[in-house]
Amino acid sequence: MKTHVLTRFRIIAMALLLGIVLTGCRGGNDVIEDAGPGPEELYALAQNALQGGNYQRAIQRYRELTVRFPFGRHAEQALLDMAYAQHKGGQGESAISSLDRFIRTYPTHPNVDYAWYLKGLINYDLSMGFIRRLFPDQANDRDQQAAHQAFRDFQELIRRYPDSRYIADARQRMVFLRNTMAEYEVEVASYYARRNVNVAALNRARYVLENYPGAPASVDALRIMMQSYERLEMPELAQDTRRVMELNYPDRIEEENERSWFGWLWPFD
Repeated sequence: MKTHVLTRFRIIAMALLLGIVLTGCRGGNDVIEDAGPGPEELYALAQNALQGGNYQRAIQRYRELTVRFPFGRHAEQALLDMAYAQHKGGQGESAISSLDRFIRTYPTHPNVDYAWYLKGLINYDLSMGFIRRLFPDQANDRDQQAAHQAFRDFQELIRRYPDSRYIADARQRMVFLRNTMAEYEVEVASYYARRNVNVAALNRARYVLENYPGAPASVDALRIMMQSYERLEMPELAQDTRRVMELNYPDRIEEENERSWFGWLWPFD
């Protein structure tokens, strides 16, 4: 009798346990069903928001996708697309952080060259304030750093992915950045020269020739060097600099000679 009662008790206990397990499974399914859209739907929603110009909504959807489905097939591309949405939405620094994370996490992704290009493009756009404010008393350090970083990003793209389809555009932007940075340095040198701080003017002009060879501003850098040597009473170095100018920029020497002659005739400016 005891054995029979014990057996019945065990059967009831097992039935109750099975019921709890099944209920838990159904509850788990309910949680999954109520968790929201799946990765494909989330990605489609994000893409629609991006194409519609709703960048903040796109960023939210991309972020949700990468958090909820970090190992899914859409997660990699979602992180890259989120960086683009952040860029278009005016969140440049956040976009760069997302791109750094993408490059670090997915170094062999087929679109990693685009990540480097986009990173350079964002820093290029951030440097626009620097490019518009070339004068040394107006341009700020942050803008200058963005310009230098954009140049390095494009340089890294070219070094790592020489066959990338973004190379041609990157090269053109690098030329523009280099010429602009050289022009800024010349403006700084001129700033010092006007205040008769000749050693500083000389060093800044020399920096242009050493770091931006061939830039259009090089001729102005040589002119500042020549004037600085003359003011520092170093005639031999001034003459050497003048010979370099005559050899490389003969037209500019003629212009300066004509300007000096006209200035002698009409000294009323």
